[in-house]
Amino acid sequence: MIHKVFPDKQKASSILEMAEDREKVISTLQKSNFPTIITENYYEIIKELATALLLLDGLKTSGENAHKEVIDNLLNYKEFNDKDVILLNDLRVKRNKSSYEGKKIENGYLEAREKFFAEIIDKMKFLINKRLGNV
Repeated sequence: MIHKVFPDKQKASSILEMAEDREKVISTLQKSNFPTIITENYYEIIKELATALLLLDGLKTSGENAHKEVIDNLLNYKEFNDKDVILLNDLRVKRNKSSYEGKKIENGYLEAREKFFAEIIDKMKFLINKRLGNV
């Protein structure tokens, strides 16, 4: 469920910093050895950056489908389209199966989508930085 809150630039900025730290961690890991951990970190980065965008809009999610709503909300930005959201929801499902059922994510999944994940993250970071007045 999406709730109205006061826009929170400070929290959005902190989330952005944490996401950038996660990106640094990803760059230190060998993809062929840790595809599950890397993919889970991409998901966390994307989810948190989407959360930061919501906070800047004065919105917050809660409840059972909160993460799906965070991702689906990206359609409110012209920079993202249906295909992006479908692929991100697929990532969400993969991450959930990994985290909650112990299912490993194959290296091929990561290799096929890593460029897409990086592009989405760059778009999100640009939007956040623009809203924070950093661009």
